[in-house]
Amino acid sequence: MTETLNVNREYKDSLFRCIFGQNDPRSKRWRLDLYNALNNSSYTDPDELELTTIEDVIYISIKNDLSFLVDCKMNLIEQQSTFNPNMPLRGLMYFSLLYQLWLSDNKKDLYGSSVVRIPAPQYIVFYNGEREMGDRMKLRLSDAFMTEDRSGDFEWTATMFNINEGHNDSLGKKCKSLYHYVSYISRVRQNLRSGMNRKEAISEAVDWAIKENLLDGFFREEKAKVIAVSLTEFDEELFIRNRYEEGKADGSQSAKNEAAKKLHANGVSVEVIAKSLGMSVEEVNALVKDDKGQR
Repeated sequence: MTETLNVNREYKDSLFRCIFGQNDPRSKRWRLDLYNALNNSSYTDPDELELTTIEDVIYISIKNDLSFLVDCKMNLIEQQSTFNPNMPLRGLMYFSLLYQLWLSDNKKDLYGSSVVRIPAPQYIVFYNGEREMGDRMKLRLSDAFMTEDRSGDFEWTATMFNINEGHNDSLGKKCKSLYHYVSYISRVRQNLRSGMNRKEAISEAVDWAIKENLLDGFFREEKAKVIAVSLTEFDEELFIRNRYEEGKADGSQSAKNEAAKKLHANGVSVEVIAKSLGMSVEEVNALVKDDKGQR
């Protein structure tokens, strides 16, 4: 039986942001651990990371999970439970707002005769959806250009890490809080596959996380909020997945073909592409071969 969606669009937070994007001492420490794990750095002072997350950026429909400044880098980290090839464009638009605010706060003049030095951007997407994806891939803005441009003159990239169990395990080992977050999401998905409805699956996973003392008591202290946020997120994930399935039923083969070509150009294996898009390996191989022949 199809479940009725009941998405609370007013609830802005994601669970990822509840864990890593707050201003309390515990969240600051987890955020520092996450940055160190991603960059192989060894910062020890959580206050060196300055939160720059912008609230309610509605006009470009971007839910920003986490952005912060550290070590002359402007960091933007997004968590995605469904694969979205538009992340580079979304990131470019969001970074433009971050830089505008930074320039204003630091009283920088773009019309002067000297170069305005700005923090270097770092854009990370954590993917933990159910479609099979590789460990890491680069999503490029140029893949969305209406005409092919391989000059690299106008490029913007998002580095996507697959953080599902069995992928990028070294990252989870370096950052215990990320490992605990992934473990909780995996537990919910296991419960859903066993036949539980979403509310049962989430409630059981939260109780399990409390028993295992994941995130140092966070699930016990924030139980009601975790359940509310998780219900919203999994409702939205199901809604997006249903739209994808409807698109497949409508026979949007050309869209799948384009997606296959772009994924392969970004280093995703033919086998993973076939499994992700519901195509045969032979179909993907033929598309890739034809695409190479046209270049």
